[in-house]
Amino acid sequence: MAARAYWKGQIRLALVSIPVEIFSATKSGATIAFNQIHEPSGKRIKYEKVVPGIGPVDPDEIVKGYQYEKGSYVLLEDEELEAVKLESKKTLELTQFVDHDEIDVLYFEKPYYVVPADDLAEEAYIVLREALRETKKVAIGQLAMRGREYIVSLKPCGRGIVLETLRYADEVNKAQNYFRDIGDDKPDEELLDLAEALIDRKTAKFDPGKFHDRYVEALQDLIERKRKGKTIHAEEEEKPARGMNVVDLMAALKRSIDKPGEGGGAARKSGGGTKTTAKKAPAKKAPAKKAPAKKSAAKAEPARKRA
Repeated sequence: MAARAYWKGQIRLALVSIPVEIFSATKSGATIAFNQIHEPSGKRIKYEKVVPGIGPVDPDEIVKGYQYEKGSYVLLEDEELEAVKLESKKTLELTQFVDHDEIDVLYFEKPYYVVPADDLAEEAYIVLREALRETKKVAIGQLAMRGREYIVSLKPCGRGIVLETLRYADEVNKAQNYFRDIGDDKPDEELLDLAEALIDRKTAKFDPGKFHDRYVEALQDLIERKRKGKTIHAEEEEKPARGMNVVDLMAALKRSIDKPGEGGGAARKSGGGTKTTAKKAPAKKAPAKKAPAKKSAAKAEPARKRA
């Protein structure tokens, strides 16, 4: 069955119009839905719509309401809500072009494939695609779809063009509200070298097919085992430490690099991973000096007890 177009219309750039169709580029992954069950009877729990002090109500008596203050609502009819919906205009006007890396990733929301509507539209479509690719620009416009207006971006994607809906400014939380208390000091050079060596060892081409939703797979396995009457024993996962000092971090990074079978493409192909590790293996002298101090402190403890 052919995919159904999410939107049909035309892209307009000045006096040039390109008839196109837009298709969703993503789909929902595997999910497992649960129902609430009354355990003693094994029957599913159902919900009734009730009004406090009145009881169950007829669905025909339910309308939408906006609470403008506690306990006070503006009631709205479906016809009134339908009347204010934006008409699904059939034209996407390209009003601005920006550098391809200028839009923060936080603003991107959902991708769609844009394809020419017919053979006659293909030439203009290819011209737009290649012009965006050559200039390394992203086209920006606004598009009304299904009663709502979106900011959208257009950029080349292989032989085609991808449209992405963007969030409005008031939909994105300001990063500084969360990051302001994080220090901006430069990290220890040796720690940084070790981290970079580890990144180099694990660098490889992105292949989304290698990743699976392990939570869903574990749920499916759990459900199947329970269905067959097997006893399930929950295993407690070891909690990660709250933090680590420089000595622990240095040791952890070195162990990560020395661990056999770790890492991927780039370092293995070049053969440079081993050399990099050899250069960065020696630890700083400073941590070594701290070890005797811990031992003397341990000896002092029994002495206090004898006293």
